[in-house]
Parts: sequence; structure tokens; C-alpha cells
Amino acid sequence: MLVIPVFDTLILSNVQINVQEDVFSQAEIDNIKSDENFIIVPIKEQKERGELCAEDFYEVGIIATAKSVTGQEGNALFSVDTKERVRIHNVEFYGDRVEAGYEILSDIQDLSEAEEKAVLAEFKQYAEELIKDVPGGALMKGYIRRWKNMNEAATNIGGYLDFDEQERAEIMCTDSLKERYGLIMEGIRRLMGNKSVQDELKSRMSKEQQDSYKVMAIKKQMQLLEEQLQEMEEDFSSEEEMFAKRIEEAQMPEEAEKEAKRVLKRFAMEGSSSHEYGMLYDYLDFVTTLSWKEQETEAIDLAKARKILDDDHFGLDKVKKRVLEQIAVMSLRGKQSGSILLFVGAPGTGKTSMGKSIANALGREYVRISLGGIRDEAEIRGHRRTYVGAMPGRIMEGIKRSKVNNPVVVLDEIDKLTKDYNGDPASALLEVLDPEQNNTFVDHYLNVPYDLSNVFFLCTANTTDGIPKPLLDRMEVISLSGYTPLEKYQIGRKYLLPKAIEDAGLKKGQCTITQGALKKMISDYTMEAGVRGLRKQLDKVCRYAAVKAVEEGVSKVSVKEKDLIEILGAKTANHDTCLKKSVPGVATGLAWTQVGGEILFIETVDMPGSGKVKITGQLGDVMKESAEIAYTLVQSVFADGTYDFKTKDIHIHVPEGAVPKDGPSAGITLFTALTSLVTQKPVQKKLAMTGEVSLRGEVLPIGGLPEKLMAAQRAGMQKVLIPKKNEEDLNEVSDEIKDKLTIIPVSTIQEVIKESIGITI
Repeated sequence: MLVIPVFDTLILSNVQINVQEDVFSQAEIDNIKSDENFIIVPIKEQKERGELCAEDFYEVGIIATAKSVTGQEGNALFSVDTKERVRIHNVEFYGDRVEAGYEILSDIQDLSEAEEKAVLAEFKQYAEELIKDVPGGALMKGYIRRWKNMNEAATNIGGYLDFDEQERAEIMCTDSLKERYGLIMEGIRRLMGNKSVQDELKSRMSKEQQDSYKVMAIKKQMQLLEEQLQEMEEDFSSEEEMFAKRIEEAQMPEEAEKEAKRVLKRFAMEGSSSHEYGMLYDYLDFVTTLSWKEQETEAIDLAKARKILDDDHFGLDKVKKRVLEQIAVMSLRGKQSGSILLFVGAPGTGKTSMGKSIANALGREYVRISLGGIRDEAEIRGHRRTYVGAMPGRIMEGIKRSKVNNPVVVLDEIDKLTKDYNGDPASALLEVLDPEQNNTFVDHYLNVPYDLSNVFFLCTANTTDGIPKPLLDRMEVISLSGYTPLEKYQIGRKYLLPKAIEDAGLKKGQCTITQGALKKMISDYTMEAGVRGLRKQLDKVCRYAAVKAVEEGVSKVSVKEKDLIEILGAKTANHDTCLKKSVPGVATGLAWTQVGGEILFIETVDMPGSGKVKITGQLGDVMKESAEIAYTLVQSVFADGTYDFKTKDIHIHVPEGAVPKDGPSAGITLFTALTSLVTQKPVQKKLAMTGEVSLRGEVLPIGGLPEKLMAAQRAGMQKVLIPKKNEEDLNEVSDEIKDKLTIIPVSTIQEVIKESIGITI
């Protein structure tokens, strides 16, 4: 078992104790953290760890368990629970580790319970006498009275007892409780005797001696105070000189330099005793740390930039093309130019990581600023220095962190901004993201203009719905549609699996996944449009391989389809699939969610009634309006008496009622389901549709078409109806998806019903 040598410490069994050694090596600290149990053994004299030999250890130690370990090499403190006393043998040294065999020792119970209580009471009495004149003695007295046994009492006060190392070892080695407690009591009585002598000597000191000592003490204190005052004045002077030098070297614009010097003058006048000293110091430190001078940018190599983007991201051709266009324009103009790019897409589609790749491609510093949940305008513009705890805004704080004035800054989750009585942070971003204004951006904390025109701003969002229109107008929206199963497979194989293997501490080739297993992971264990969920599943697989490598010594783990149940459990991705049998009154729509596309069933039934319509499924206001429009259209189309609406109640339901649903894309699906119910003709099997409808019967365009078509293909659909006005959006859809679907653009409800039900209205 691991042996930890200690010196000048009394340790007994079955107590909690803090052990501190100035000579603990980092290896010993790591051993203590990693081993569940170890033996604490006293050594005969303090030595460097590398000089110890077996003869330096006493023969008796204590088994212990570390509760906490703090500090580092040369100053470590660990709290332990001690257990049984043991006799050690066969002490061996393995580099920085000492190990030994042991046998457990038993105490001789030669004291009755009453005798133990009497000894403990006497020990406590002595301890209370020792601390009665100590500051905080009353508090310590309560602590002493809570001691439950002699081991606890002796361990807590052992450092103050007059024992040498030989006596401490003798206390640990003796098996007799009576003898052990007698040795401990001898130590505290000896300490009490010393205290008595000291008290007597103090009482005999003459008043002249006391006055002499008092005069000497006062003189010494005055000398120390003068020295401290002199040091503080020297430090303050050096700080003033430091800031003056940093202002000169910063090459600030005239207005900024004037403000910095004004604050420095006030800093010098206030002095370190002023309550504003900290605020002035922080401002000067911030303003002189900012990069004000123009950075020398390296020449842009477009081929190199293209290679970096291709190496870091699979697919995303449209995004890469737009980024390379911007980089090319910057190369020609020699400065930052072009629109602020806004990457919009589901989580895990590569929005944020694209910003890092762009920074690498340009050879610039990278800064990410998360805007999710920000509701205070001061988080963007900074706090005015009149407020207590004033700080710069996140924009200027990010620029400071980058240490340059032209970093690539990613404003993450810009659609998650909120607002309250403290102002609207989205409005504060208008100036930041406007190329015509941000060259004179004023942070309230900084209080002088700062040029942000050299900063390459990128923004990310899951959807544009939560972004105010004025802010959205400042940016160029670039949609990142979800990845197809083939793209996910390639990303998983080329990027995610090697990274997961490295993160798990495995070597290259130590964990492999068959093609079938990886495809099954994508289809049965991930639901999102991105690859974040796939990364988590691959991490699980690599952790499984790590356990195999450590426990069983397996050199290579190959994961097959049949192994996924054991590793990942039951499949978690329960995507809806197309109906096996068509039923009148049921139609299949397509929906966009923040994690990709899904198919959506619209179910309708009728019953005798008075013409009422009931809508369920936790629908939002937009979908409820779509249902009402669809019902009105059906009434107008079949007003010839084909269906008696006045004597029928209709119930419209969208399954999975616990999931909120909303959005302007279910109009034609609702109309088709109601038409199928009224005519009692089922909708074609394996047909899905998406599109909004107007009261004129016109099919209106929708968003999220790539994700919706992927959902249709995944669900086994063969034909999809889309709005005619979305026909151009098919260019953004992967050929892998389009080749497996028959996509029919429609512009009126007549075309919808003809294609879906096969009737003319």
C-alpha cells in the first residue's frame, strides 16, 4: 500500500485531521489524490524525499483516506479520515512512490468506560485552562467540549504538546490504552507546568520593565508604519509613471489620449486612500490595454483560406462560397468591407465553428461573445463610470481580450436577446453592426470613440424570428440547412470520430466503427439537423472503448451494429414515418423545428352536431388561423350541398398534443385533410405537403424547405407538394434528397387537391 511520510505530527486512529507538509512533492500529492487508502507513517527526522530510506521510518503507521487535497508542491494540505493502526514491513521505493506491506494492530482495552471518561474530562480541563487567555478562547472552549474521545482530543491539540518525534512514535506504537493515554496526559501536564512558570515570571516583572517594553514596542510600530507609508507612496508613484508610459505607447487618437490623461491626473490627485482609487485604476488599465494602433495584416491567400474552410467543415458549399467572396473583396480593398454575415441554422450545423475557421483563414485573433439571455443595454454599450461596479460592455471587453483592433468576433445566439426596463440590447447592436457608424462606437465606460470598422463581425442564430427587423436589416442572412444522412456519415467518419478518439485518450485506430453501425447511429440515435447529437453518441462509443482498454487490456475495439444496444441503449430517435394505410380525413404535412424537419399528421373527424369546429394539439395562433381559413375554404368549395356543414361538428387534431406547434406552413395540409373528410376520399399514400393558403385559394410560400424535404425523405415519402413560389429554393436542397422524391410545385388549392386526392374542384 502507498506510504506517505510525515514529520512532527501526532496522528491517532479513527479521527479526522489536517496534515500539512512543506516538503510534499507533486508526485506525492497526485498519489494521495489517486489512491483510495494509504498509510501515514512518521519519520525519525525531516529529510528530502529523495534521501529517505527504509530505516528512516518508524514501524507503526495509520491507514487513512483523503477527504480533500489542496495546495501544490511545497505547500500542500490534505484532510484525512484515519482508520486502524498498522505495523509496516518491506518498505520499497518506486521512483516518487513509497510502498510497504502491513498488518493491522489491535488496542488493548485496559481502561474501563468510566476511566476513559475521567481521563478525557481531565484532558479537556487542562485544554480549557491553556486557552482561557487566548483571543477567541470562548469559541475554542465550545470546540473543546465537543471532543468525543481521547484520540480526537490528542490529535487536535497534539501540535502544541511538548513531544519530540520519539515520544510521538511511542504514543502511536503502544497497544495499551492506559499507557497511551498516560503518555498523552504527561505531555499536557508538562505543557501546563511550563505555562505556570511563564505566568509566574510575567507576574514578577516590574512596572519599569513593562514601561520599557511598551516604549520599545511603540517605537517599533512607528518605525514599521513609516516604512509602510514610504513603500505605499513609492508604489503609487510607480503606478502613475506606469500608466503615463502606457498612454504614450498606446498611440491613441487625440480625443482618447486627452481623456486618459485627464483620468490619470485625477488618479494622481486622489491618491491610493481615495474610495475612487480602484475605479480610476481599472479604467486606466482598461484604456491602456486596448489596442488602438492599426494592425499589420498579413496578405490574404485565397487558396489557403479555401483549404482551411474545406479542412474544417464538410459540405456547407453555399456558406463557404459567400465567405470566400467576402475575403476576396477584403484582399482587393485592403481593409474590412462587405455585409455583416448572419449564419442561421439548427444547433450543431457549424455556425460558431465557421467563425473560428474564418479567423484561421485570415490569420486573425478569434473572439466569441455569447448574447443569449442578455437583457440589459449596458451589456453592449457598457456602464457609465458614475455607477458602482461599472464595467465595459461585452463588445469592448472582447476587443480587449483579443489584444488587437481587427479580430474576428462571433456574436453568438443573437436571436436570444431579450429586453426589459434596462433598455433594448438589440437596439444597442445597431451601431455596432453598421459599417457606416461603428468607426466611432462609444462605449459608456470608455467614454471616447473606438474604431470597430476593422473588426470582422459574424453573427449566429437558430432562427430569424426573434431578431428585430432593424437589426436584421444590418445583416446578410446565410442559411445553414441541416445535414443529409450521407453528409452526417462523412462528418462523423472524417471529423467527429477522430476527435472523440483523441478526447477519450485512445490512440488512432484503437476504436473503429463499421459503416453499418455509424449509419444506424445516425438514423436511430440522432434527431437533430446538425451533428451535435452524433458527436455525443460517438463520445459514448469511445468511452466504452476506453473502459475495455483499461479494464480488459483490449488493444482495439471494433463497434458493429449489434453492439449499439449494449453501448447506447434503446434507440432514441423516434421519427414518424408515412402511414401504411390511407384514411379519409388524414393528411401529412411537413414542419420545421429548431432541430430540423419533421412530418406532421393532420387528423380530422366529423360527428352529428351543429356546425362547430374543435381544434386540438396545442397549436399556436398562426396555425389556428390556418385551420379557420382552411375550414372556410372547404365550406365555400362544397357549398353546393355535397356536405351538410350545419349538422356536423368537425374535430381537427394534430398529434403529440404536448408539443407546441406553430408556423405559417400547414394551410394546404389542413385544407387537404378537411377535403378528404368531406369527400370521404383518402389522400394518396406516401405523399406529404407544405404551404400556407389564402382565402383566395392561393398557395403561399414557406421557409425551411431543405429541412422539410429531408424529413419527407427520411419518413419514406415518395411525393411532396411545395408552393410554386418556393421552386427556386430547390437549388439549396441536396441532390441526394431531390433524387429520392417527386417534388411537385403547386400554386392553387385546385392543383393541391388534384395531386393529393385525385379530384377536380
